[in-house]
Amino acid sequence: MRHAALIFCILFSATASADDGFATLFNGKDFTNWKVPQGDNGHWKIIDGVIDYDASSEAPGDKNLWSEKEYGDFVLRIDWRIKETPYINPRVPIVMPDGTHKLDAEGKEIRISVPDSDSGVFVRGEGKSQINIWCWPIGSGEVYGYRMDKKMSAEVRAGVTPKTNADHNIGHWNTFEITMKGDRLSVKLNGKQVLDDAQLPGIPEKGPIALQHHGGKKDGEWRSPPALVQFRNISIREL
Repeated sequence: MRHAALIFCILFSATASADDGFATLFNGKDFTNWKVPQGDNGHWKIIDGVIDYDASSEAPGDKNLWSEKEYGDFVLRIDWRIKETPYINPRVPIVMPDGTHKLDAEGKEIRISVPDSDSGVFVRGEGKSQINIWCWPIGSGEVYGYRMDKKMSAEVRAGVTPKTNADHNIGHWNTFEITMKGDRLSVKLNGKQVLDDAQLPGIPEKGPIALQHHGGKKDGEWRSPPALVQFRNISIREL
């Protein structure tokens, strides 16, 4: 009886997984469903079943990895991992809960140095609607393009600022659950709600998803935080 119950539980779990409405965007074997930048020369690659990037794409134009299909409303699940942080970012602000930067006694922004890597997930085809992956104290999951846009209302800028830092340690895997409905974005990171129904005014109704390239070298040294990242377990449910 215990053996039969175990088989039932396994079959039930598999059925539930198959029926949850999520479609696989990355099969762990090749770049089906994705467009590798023309001229990349092997810097976006697959290693041991994960998408691996070394921040050194040789593509002459856009270096991001884009989905072939466009999406409107959806729930996206994706695991990501920062591999290492060889670049020390000397310009990291202390972000306040309302999205503004902390100032010193003279009214100047306080900047700190942080070992950093930088990537993210673009939604609806736009870099401005990027959900950040990085090492800033505010944590991953913010929408930098909207938070830093001073034309946006205070409510919008506060809404795209993470409520908590839910990142795991460097080298460990993290999981985003990203929900887009209309111009509203919600983000869970490692099971914690970091953005909740944040508004992205003016975002297109539909567009592809991208995994972000960031960084580059000059004279053999990183000149900005590189996207030394990996991705796996990418699936999407259209709403």
